[in-house]
Amino acid sequence: MQDRAAKTRRQLIRSAAEVFDRAGFAGSSIGQICALAGVSQGALHFHFKNKQALGEAVESTAADMLCCITGQVPARHPAPLQLLVDTSHTLARWVSHDPVLRAGFRLAHDAAWHGGTSLWHHWRDWVRGLLTVARQRGSLAPGVDLDDAVSAVTAVMAGVEALDRSRDGTPWSESVTPFWRLVLPQLSAEHVRGRIDAAGSHAAAEEAPTADRWFASRRTPGGCPTPTAREMCFAP
Repeated sequence: MQDRAAKTRRQLIRSAAEVFDRAGFAGSSIGQICALAGVSQGALHFHFKNKQALGEAVESTAADMLCCITGQVPARHPAPLQLLVDTSHTLARWVSHDPVLRAGFRLAHDAAWHGGTSLWHHWRDWVRGLLTVARQRGSLAPGVDLDDAVSAVTAVMAGVEALDRSRDGTPWSESVTPFWRLVLPQLSAEHVRGRIDAAGSHAAAEEAPTADRWFASRRTPGGCPTPTAREMCFAP
């Protein structure tokens, strides 16, 4: 019985994410979400009080997923710029393949949504932290403006998220590689420039993710994220 309830809850979160992603929060209805999930409205209200609570569950799940992708900023990473490139590729694949994470990003700039977490703020702050580490290690080119660099890296992910909703069949996540080919010569110091793979290192080349795999990882000992991952990643 508990497994069935957990499965229904996961299906409702995923279905709500798909509807929010297509129509926005204001344009979505409980009826649409239930129809897509294949459950009654009574079953939905067993798990969620209203559409706001369901939106909060989508946002919270997406925030956990983002924390799992980025992790905390590693203060002593030997190749911070390669890590930034790799993580941007991983995140772009998740955004392109998974409606829950994509909806979490969309809700963050949906005028009708009033939530407590902004995935864009977390991504921007993580990028800033990693670029700060790169500067401390001498990996940034002289004269690089940190604010400009953070804005550019944040914006390319916003473009992937927005364009992916066009549903024209274009694999927008692949646009991350040409972005880095253009940006890295200006961003990176000369002594590390030739060692950074704009297409992502082997560590970033993994199978396309799905929310089902992520949910399964939470039931696995040592899976990501831990129960406190969201609180750790979004701590002030």
